Order: sequence, then C-alpha cells, then structure tokens
Amino acid sequence: MRVINIGPDPSLAYRPNLDPSKEKEDYRNFVDGSLINRVFKTYSLMHTNQTVDFVKQKHAQWTQCNHFKMGMMDAIMSLDQLVDESDPDVDFPNSFHAFQTAEGIRKEHPDKDWFQLVGLIHDVGKMMALWDEPQWAVVGDTFPVGCKFQSSIVFRDSTFQDNPDEKNPEYKTDFGIYEPNCGLDNVLMSWGHDEYLYRVMKFNNCLIPEEGLYMIRFHSFYPWHSHGDYTHLCNSKDLQMLPWVNEFNKFDLYTKTTDLPNVDELRPYYQSLIDKYCPGVLNW
Repeated sequence: MRVINIGPDPSLAYRPNLDPSKEKEDYRNFVDGSLINRVFKTYSLMHTNQTVDFVKQKHAQWTQCNHFKMGMMDAIMSLDQLVDESDPDVDFPNSFHAFQTAEGIRKEHPDKDWFQLVGLIHDVGKMMALWDEPQWAVVGDTFPVGCKFQSSIVFRDSTFQDNPDEKNPEYKTDFGIYEPNCGLDNVLMSWGHDEYLYRVMKFNNCLIPEEGLYMIRFHSFYPWHSHGDYTHLCNSKDLQMLPWVNEFNKFDLYTKTTDLPNVDELRPYYQSLIDKYCPGVLNW
C-alpha cells in the first residue's frame, strides 16, 4: 500500500476545543496511525466507484425520501450503531461526535441555536450505512464528479487509477461537464451523507437557514473549504457561504475527543431545537 502526505489542513490553525493531549498536526492524519489501513481501504473503494453514473443512480435512489419515517432525535441515536470507517481520528460511535460538535458550537455561539442544531445533526445522513449502503458511499471527504479530480483530494495519486471517469476525456478538464462559475448547486458531488441529509432537510421543509444548509451539504468538501480548489465552479453565493462552512469546520473534526458527553443530560435541550427547526416525524 502506498499513501501520500497531502499536507496540513489549513483549518487546523483556528479550530477550538482541540484535544489537549493531541497535537494539531495529528488530526486528519492520512499517512500513518492505528486506523490508517481501514481508512485507506474505504477511500480506495470510494475513489474507484464514485462516478457520474453512480452519483446519478444514488440521487434517484435516495432523494425521494421514501425509505422510512423517523424523528430526528431517533435518527441521531441510531448512529450509536455506526463507527465511521473513513475517520482516522476516532473509533467511537457517531452519536457521541454529534453532541460533542453541538456543545462546542453552543459554547462559542450561544445565540445561534440553529448553528448548534446543525452541529448535532450534520452527520445523520450516515444512517444510509445502516440501510445497506457501503460506507464508501456514505462517509469521507467529498469531491465533484464530472470534471478533473484535483490534487487536494485525499489519496489522490494512489486511489483513482481504476475509476472509469478518470479515463473519460470529457471529465479530464478543470470544468469537465460544467460551465464556469455555474454554482455548486449545479455540480454533482460524490454521493455521501452530506448531500443526503441536505436533501432530507429540503424535502421535509425544515427551517434551518441557508447558512446551515450549506454547512450540512458541504462540510465534507475539504478540497474546497480547506484547500481552495474548485472555486472556478463557484458562484457568488457559494463564496458568500464559504466563511460559514469554515466556521462550522472549526468545530467538526477537532471536538472529537475520548471525553464523551453526557447525552442524557443534553437531550432535552437539543430536542427543543429539533422541535423548533425540524419537528415531528421526517421522511428519509
């Protein structure tokens, strides 16, 4: 197995709530570490199979939200069954990370309850893995399909060689099938939990503001928000929303510590936010 050093994540410099026992450089370590073999395998499968045709298939399969019905808190707690195989930093269930992220945001942004709720729910789309989707189609960093795979994608040089789109001349240029500055809303992203939860929010007419929807939809798009790639596809709205996505990502990965929150104590407060912004039983 050959892995590459993708360089430091620029967002490392301003993430609060870092684990004091862990150096900033140790987060998002895709070079070595106890979980690296699992992580590399997940990304290899993702980068081989995430194609334009595959993404379109998943849109048809999931965006009608006709699979099941469930309230948001039950959806969050269902993540107890899931450990993200693409994550090099933690090896505990995702529901704990949901409350860690929300509490980090609550501490820094006590006046923005919708932002706190986004922290709580941002990974709930990973429920697809509990409904027989392979993790490489659910978790991990996202990237556009239908255009050139940029060098900032994790494991870019060692995992795309068997992707059929890599051999399609139409997809080999920076713009590929897209027009300049077409807007990220018109770009097909690799399929995963970000896009799925965004679609669930829109389908159910949830009241989270546009800034929060961008956080949900693009928080895993590291080549864009942390490395500055794909701006040639962005329109003015995308660039206006980018600071909000970066603000969210101060709290996402680097609130992941083994100091786990008391979920029972926190649930009533966060249930009140769910009741405000995405109440009742939702279609998934």
